[in-house]
Amino acid sequence: MDKDGSGRASEPVSEQGSGRSVRPAAKSLALVLLGAGIATAGGQAISALVQFSATSQPTTTDVFWDNGFWNNGDQESPAPAPEAQESQPQGDRAQSNVAIAPSVSNPNVIADIVRQVEPSVVRIDAARTVQTNVPPMFQDPFFRQFFGNMQMPQGEQVQRGVGSGFITSADGQIITNAHVVAGADEVQVTLTDGRSFTGRVMGADEVTDVAVIKIEATDLPTVAISDSDQLQTGEWAIAIGNPLGLDSTVTAGIISATGRSSREVGVPDKRVDFIQTDAAINPGNSGGPLLNLNGEVIGVNTAIIQGAQGIGFAIPINTVQRISAQLIETGRVEHAYLGIQMANLSPEVKENINNSPDRPFSVEEEEGVLIVQVMPNSPAARGGLRPGDVIVSVEGQPVSESAAVQQAVEGSTVGQDLAITLRRDGREQTISVRPGNVPTR
Repeated sequence: MDKDGSGRASEPVSEQGSGRSVRPAAKSLALVLLGAGIATAGGQAISALVQFSATSQPTTTDVFWDNGFWNNGDQESPAPAPEAQESQPQGDRAQSNVAIAPSVSNPNVIADIVRQVEPSVVRIDAARTVQTNVPPMFQDPFFRQFFGNMQMPQGEQVQRGVGSGFITSADGQIITNAHVVAGADEVQVTLTDGRSFTGRVMGADEVTDVAVIKIEATDLPTVAISDSDQLQTGEWAIAIGNPLGLDSTVTAGIISATGRSSREVGVPDKRVDFIQTDAAINPGNSGGPLLNLNGEVIGVNTAIIQGAQGIGFAIPINTVQRISAQLIETGRVEHAYLGIQMANLSPEVKENINNSPDRPFSVEEEEGVLIVQVMPNSPAARGGLRPGDVIVSVEGQPVSESAAVQQAVEGSTVGQDLAITLRRDGREQTISVRPGNVPTR
């Protein structure tokens, strides 16, 4: 997910035969996502826990949302960065990354799917106004007298970006990513037939990166929805979107993995078990559909890892359906939150902690879920949880991994007591904690 500012975009150029305009390709603004809320910690977190060096810096995976915002300034947009281009085979090693064609009676099955689904995929142009720092001397009358009527730099800039989305109801409900419309003052939705509509954001959820847009229209083509819980690694996947402003781009690959946790992907402040795919995803694909060979939506394309090839991520459509239903009904989503960092215990983790002279606590257990840190003023802190506690069960259900704890918390209700059984100082006890709503930035 890679982004970068650029200068003023050139004038749109009509694309022959499409009725749509092509936005200039622009590298998107870099947004490295850092953890917040409930998060899990691996070996690096434990290392940081027991090594209090002032020079130590945590290692994070650079994960970037792939929509593109650029400044509407005075320079032309730079060419896309090399890492934003679609991966190219490199010798014999690339052969292992090439998906084998499906054994089907129709060799044009992907083309048929594209013709079926493409009318339901839209381009989303978003604009937002940001404040810029104007040097005080530009506002000084004494300074300005030397420049006559020269126009002084303005204190606001308009940033424009392009993303994708897909229509889910004939009356104009559209699914996209929350980061595509984040902070947008204007949202313009363009259909494949060239029609353009002003979009209204019904709601956006930063925690899952899902948003719903509404346009005033009728009899629109809609997508078919699949059951993402039934996905299997190795199935074919098709992505449709508007990468780098190139409308209606189609790429294909396979499902590389399912259930990739937010921690594994490098965005521990999100609450998503991502679909991983090697179908090419680039800036502007954000919010577009990931499809199966039935032409059904299985996910929403959302992210790539900087510097990697063939590693993209999509939000499972079952998660999107659940979140979008709440956004349509209330405009917001509540996510239960405790405010702890956790690590899965092992003999090695126990030894590393206990052998450190600067350890904040000692560990007697060799398995279980260790609370590494409790956020100040969080529900966990108010409920009495402490660093060094080992979680045994949540609501009577045994847990052995941090992911199970997070799932249990996510399934709880904000403001209602949650029973957490833990071991502390060699004794087992149960503490009631009342989850809050996960903080947003």
